[in-house]
Amino acid sequence: MTDRAIIPPGTHPPLAPYSPGMMADGVIYVSGTLAFDKNNDVVHVGDAAAQTRHILETIKSVLTTAGATMADVTFNSIFVTDWANYGAVNKVYAEYFPGEKPARYCIQCGLVKPDCLVEIASIAHKRA
Repeated sequence: MTDRAIIPPGTHPPLAPYSPGMMADGVIYVSGTLAFDKNNDVVHVGDAAAQTRHILETIKSVLTTAGATMADVTFNSIFVTDWANYGAVNKVYAEYFPGEKPARYCIQCGLVKPDCLVEIASIAHKRA
């Protein structure tokens, strides 16, 4: 098995001891991703749709660095702080997964910073 950390160029240092992504045997695990800028400050405060877009672009950059695409995503874990944002999250999410949709779950919970409204973690299987 070949394991390697996936760290896109220009990635900010994480708040905790983890890598943005990890690849093992062609499977890419993308850490829980929040709408942070390079200083780990929350962007798009109060806007769940914009935070979702920022998060999915960050996930896309991890996958691209690993040689994969959003079409390779097979599973997403979605966390929201308020069910009132569920529709906005889904609207943006559908833009990034226009064909067959990955399996997923979504739960409501608290997140690491109060201004974070959404967090997404992904699993992708890189196509040969």
